[in-house]
Amino acid sequence: MTASGRDETADDLLAALLDGMDAALCAFDADGVITHWNREAERILGWSAIEAVGRKGFAGWAVRAADAQDVQDRLMSAQDVPGRQVHEFALLTKDGGRVLVRTQSAGVPGADGKPAGVYCAFSEVHAQIDLERSIALSEALMEDASWGVVLVDVDLRPAVVNVHAARAFGSGRTVLLGRPLGELLAQGVEELEGALQHVLAEGAPPAPLELWVSVRGPEGVRRRCWRCGFLRLASPLAEEPVPLGVALLFQDVTEARQAQLDTAQLRFRSHQLYRAGRAAAECEDPVEAAAVRLEFALAGFAEHALVDVLDPLRDPEPPRLLRWSASPPGLGLPEPGAIPVRYEPGHPALQALDRAGSVRTSAPRGQADGAWAGARRWPEGAAHALCTVLRSRGRSLGTLTFLRGPSRAAFERADAAYAEEVAARVAADLDLATWSPRTA
Repeated sequence: MTASGRDETADDLLAALLDGMDAALCAFDADGVITHWNREAERILGWSAIEAVGRKGFAGWAVRAADAQDVQDRLMSAQDVPGRQVHEFALLTKDGGRVLVRTQSAGVPGADGKPAGVYCAFSEVHAQIDLERSIALSEALMEDASWGVVLVDVDLRPAVVNVHAARAFGSGRTVLLGRPLGELLAQGVEELEGALQHVLAEGAPPAPLELWVSVRGPEGVRRRCWRCGFLRLASPLAEEPVPLGVALLFQDVTEARQAQLDTAQLRFRSHQLYRAGRAAAECEDPVEAAAVRLEFALAGFAEHALVDVLDPLRDPEPPRLLRWSASPPGLGLPEPGAIPVRYEPGHPALQALDRAGSVRTSAPRGQADGAWAGARRWPEGAAHALCTVLRSRGRSLGTLTFLRGPSRAAFERADAAYAEEVAARVAADLDLATWSPRTA
């Protein structure tokens, strides 16, 4: 290839690069004559490269006469100072309109190191402001936002985490990057990953979602409720949308949701006590009334209820308990001489009887539920127990035990208060029954 051919190829390549730029660009030689003018400059001002190249400055065509000298001086002064200079001024479009532009200009040195001209990149001020706002918004979300922001890549691994989100995970921002969500969450990871995959495939849901998750942290596992919003991220540079990942924005609403759950639970339990009282009032037999109360109490509360009464034919010390009922069914008062329940010393039911209060216990983690429950004479599969005393007219009549399976949460203080309320009503029914236990 000849030297002229190489020069033509280089000029074509330079022209293609300039025309492919997103920013408007023009260049001036040392005398202020325009040497380059790309398509973005033509789009903004309407002047073509043929009309622009070869003109000296913007005077007489792209700027008002009163502003021409000032604009020319500010642009060409970039030859004499290092770095870039930023200016804002109004230019004229080909149809006579005015557009405010922001320019970045810098000097172009020649082969001998002397100033050879200036290049100037410019864009409409409102477009530049939009870009700056987008950048400022991104930085604010990553630093100062009062909700968590996590950018997840297409492999569902955190790529960017803001300060609030890192605090919610109980870890540093850089520690979370690239880790699978299963390492960060003990529970709820399937639901969260399913939501992220749906957003990647179908787009963001129309409304925020609330997800319960258990977060692994240095203080152990914490159960939290997150109100989550999702945004699918796509590359603005591709001809067709190419997913880059998902932006997860979330707020911790655990306290509010827990308060709502507690209120709903209290309302339900109060309604159950009311219904149980109405149903028990229709029972002629107080034993049947007690059984009705237990049936209502079990709903949504536990899987089993065991009632053990003190043996009326034995001295109160040491206490001996007889199984009166097990719900689901098996009701009826113990006959005289019935075989007592073989509770070992220190059994939770005996502790509740001794304290005249409630005792909560759960199977140790990792221990077989059947072995734990069997050792305490409870139905197989029991993992959580709540024992409370049956008292009426100042006497202890026996104990009431509620049992839950391993799939449910352990009993809490609010559960104990409900169990004690049920126990007081069941004890009143038992006190009306035909047998007469001794005072404890």
